[in-house]
Amino acid sequence: MAIKTKETNESVNDFIDAIDNDQKKKDCKELLKLMKKVSGHKPKLWSNGTIGFGTFHYKSSKSKQEGDWYSTGFAPRKTNITIYVFANQQPALFKKLGKAKAGGGCLYINKLADIDTKVLEEMIVHSMKFYQEMYSK
Repeated sequence: MAIKTKETNESVNDFIDAIDNDQKKKDCKELLKLMKKVSGHKPKLWSNGTIGFGTFHYKSSKSKQEGDWYSTGFAPRKTNITIYVFANQQPALFKKLGKAKAGGGCLYINKLADIDTKVLEEMIVHSMKFYQEMYSK
């Protein structure tokens, strides 16, 4: 079974500019710069409203689900900003991060000022390495 979420050709900048919360829009523009610099990849808008950086081919060992997925990214959601890093694999860094919640492969923040962006950069690097090692086999 193929993953339904796909990379699109839609404009990342137009997507961010359409955010109706000024603080969230500002934070997303900063995250865009940060993730582009740290990941070394151009941002792509995915069909689930996520701005993703880099890709890997995912194949579940527990189901028949398979497809391409972003290595890291973020999504402006109604109540917060979701940042896609494998937080559960990085408990020491998560403790240093600041005001954030973790769940699965995500961080949830209210605003960028609540966290230490240098720690986030480290988490992004570690997360991308983790996915590369796990799925490059």
